[in-house]
Amino acid sequence: MKRPYRPMASQGGFTLIELAVVILLIGGIVALAANNIVGAKNKSNYKLANTQLNLLVQKVSEYQSDVGSLPESLDALVKAPANADGWLGPYTNEQQLKDPWGVAIEYRNPGTDAEFELVCLAADKKAGGDGVDKDIVVKP
Repeated sequence: MKRPYRPMASQGGFTLIELAVVILLIGGIVALAANNIVGAKNKSNYKLANTQLNLLVQKVSEYQSDVGSLPESLDALVKAPANADGWLGPYTNEQQLKDPWGVAIEYRNPGTDAEFELVCLAADKKAGGDGVDKDIVVKP
């Protein structure tokens, strides 16, 4: 007696659609995690920039105390200008004159309503903004 015909069992595995769905889900999770990491980095950079500006305000005040006048630019904190009798620097290094995003810190002399002010344009590197894009302005 002959055995009845049985087709070969198909091999187990995933279909192309199932694989695409899994890849999309993994991609979404990675994108969400990357967004959270970048957001946290910008928040920490914002706090670091605020601390950095406050420290630079102290350095400008030290310069003023030593020389008797405010510096023409922040570069005078690193290298003695020709007209700076009493200069006891360097008060800081060139790296500290850039914010955590690599943009030069603005020095305004005179400031809006103070002798001077220091400005960091923050994460968006443009004037204005909200949240971590909001400009940081520090005055003595």
